Amino acid sequence: MNTSKGKGASTSQQGRKEKSGLQIVEISNNEDTQLVVVTTPLVSSYNDRIRPLLDAVDKLRHLKVMKEGIELPTIVVVGDQSSGKSSVLESLAGINLPRGQGICTRVPLIMRLQHHSSPNPDLHLEYNGKVIQTDETNIAEAINLATYEIAGRGKDISHTPLTLVVKKKGVPDLTMVDLPGITRVPVHGQPEDIYEQISSIIMEYISPKESIILNVLSATVDFPTCESIRMSQSVDKSGERTLAVVTKADKAPEGLLEKVTADDVNIGLGYVCVKNRIGDESYEEARMEEAKLFESHPLLSKIDKSIVGIPVLAKKLVQIQAYSIAKCLPDIVKKINDKLNFNVSELKQMPQNLSSIGEAMTAFMQIIGFAKESLRKILLRGEFDEYPDEKDKHCTARMAEMLNDFSKKLQLECKKKDSTNNFLMEEIGVLEEAKGILLPNFLPRTAFLTILQRNVNSISSAPAEFIQKVWKYIEDVVVAILMHHSENYPQLQSSMRRAAHNLFAKMKEQSTDRVMEIVEMEKLTDYTCNPEYMSAWTKFMAQEESFMEVMKFHSKPTKLKLEGFGEVEVGHLRQYLLLVQQAFDVKMRMAAYWNIVLKRMVDSLALHLLFSVQKLVNKEMEKEIVNELMGPHGDGIKRMLEESPSVATKRDRLNQSIKLFRESQYVVAKIMDQISAYPN
Repeated sequence: MNTSKGKGASTSQQGRKEKSGLQIVEISNNEDTQLVVVTTPLVSSYNDRIRPLLDAVDKLRHLKVMKEGIELPTIVVVGDQSSGKSSVLESLAGINLPRGQGICTRVPLIMRLQHHSSPNPDLHLEYNGKVIQTDETNIAEAINLATYEIAGRGKDISHTPLTLVVKKKGVPDLTMVDLPGITRVPVHGQPEDIYEQISSIIMEYISPKESIILNVLSATVDFPTCESIRMSQSVDKSGERTLAVVTKADKAPEGLLEKVTADDVNIGLGYVCVKNRIGDESYEEARMEEAKLFESHPLLSKIDKSIVGIPVLAKKLVQIQAYSIAKCLPDIVKKINDKLNFNVSELKQMPQNLSSIGEAMTAFMQIIGFAKESLRKILLRGEFDEYPDEKDKHCTARMAEMLNDFSKKLQLECKKKDSTNNFLMEEIGVLEEAKGILLPNFLPRTAFLTILQRNVNSISSAPAEFIQKVWKYIEDVVVAILMHHSENYPQLQSSMRRAAHNLFAKMKEQSTDRVMEIVEMEKLTDYTCNPEYMSAWTKFMAQEESFMEVMKFHSKPTKLKLEGFGEVEVGHLRQYLLLVQQAFDVKMRMAAYWNIVLKRMVDSLALHLLFSVQKLVNKEMEKEIVNELMGPHGDGIKRMLEESPSVATKRDRLNQSIKLFRESQYVVAKIMDQISAYPN
């Protein structure tokens, strides 16, 4: 390109240097030599490769995948108030943004810049489901009006984004999010918590590891004191995703070279120094002035040309954006697929939307069938594959533990009753009251039955307490299983819970009656065909001779060790020589028989429980629930046709998410083949 100044001058091009996206052209004629700055578009052939990737990410952002927990690579523009942030964005986009005192940006402004070949720019805003066409002359006013609609006419900040689409010849292909400028002190009617509002929205956007932070710093301040630096460092300590653009270089050139080379604030992606547009300068004029400044200024010309100028900033942002998208896209694809599969699975597990009594009846029978199978596993067969980590649902093991504890409790109750210091005194007292006009060497059966009844009475409450405890545990398990299998039909759950409570009230009553029968039978008479009774009694009676020797010979020690009783004191029994031998016989008979009674009671309760639980699961539960739902006052099946609000909301949410992820899948599928064209 040849450019000349001077009327009718004869010129020849002697040299050309390309600097920062502009051309510094040396022109010679007969009289002098001059430097002429020629602007070139910010767009380059690189944009042709990044555009499809950027379009894909923009489409995903438009689909609002970020609300589904999928973060997108985003250039986030932050800076302290009056740092020159708006000026930088205007220079990149070639348009005028709102200006004024205080905070001009009160909502996240998503700027989608796109180069296109038409000489006529195409600008529009997207927000609240609307698309508003505008132009370069009215864009600032259009943004203000949209901001009023989103955030109100006050000074508050809103998290609802406003999208500005700029299709213009020569602009770089970029998508950036401009956030409110940071201010600590409320001014011009700003709310008292303005800093907290701004901090909240900035942290929301810069925290995701996919975000690229474009930190706008004024050359007139010390970088470490900037609030935007403090915020970006809090989420990006290494600076690996932070790029700094230094504005107002012409206002504070002294020491700027040292600032950007020393890097005291750890900017991993480097610095770009720029000059702000002044007054009514056109963007072309501003770029020419900027190029002249960094070329000729005695201090600023020393800064490496690879880090100065808006064209360099545009190129860096495009390259960083391309790398970030290419790096993140495979992970985004995986997340989209994973979330789609999860939501499809969730939807399949939801109940169908029932439309007839027949469908409702089928669904109801499936619930009962699944619940019965789960209960058969955990209550009858001891299979815990459905609840491997929920110990309270390992029912056969828990019931066995409760039965063992009950057996031990019975044994302990009996041991407490047997005092080693009053050995045989109960038996002697009963024998004295059982005396009659009869032969003296016959053991009165009434004495044995009296002691047996006393023993049974001493433990009579324990079986009833045990059976109540077990049924309470089983009731909790059954209700939990029923609620689990009917969770998709909450309109059924109250009826099913009520049916379960009614059923268990009956089962507890029946079991209590059965337990009392068992207790009364043990009190009624003494009988067993168990050979253990005779063998135990014979073993106990083998100690009778040594016991009677202690009774007859006072020189013998009064403490005697007896099998089954331990060491007992017997000295007090010498005064009852006429009854002591009979009392010893009764004691040994009762000891042998009482072990049989206790084992028989535990065995009877165990068999009764197993039988009752099996009857409950296989027959009674289904019958009770059906009666509750379909009896004279039951309308449970009809209620199944009324889908609960929570289920309907969940179904709609899942359908919307599935639709979104399928559209997202289509978007990313078209672009994956192009990733290999970009550097890793």
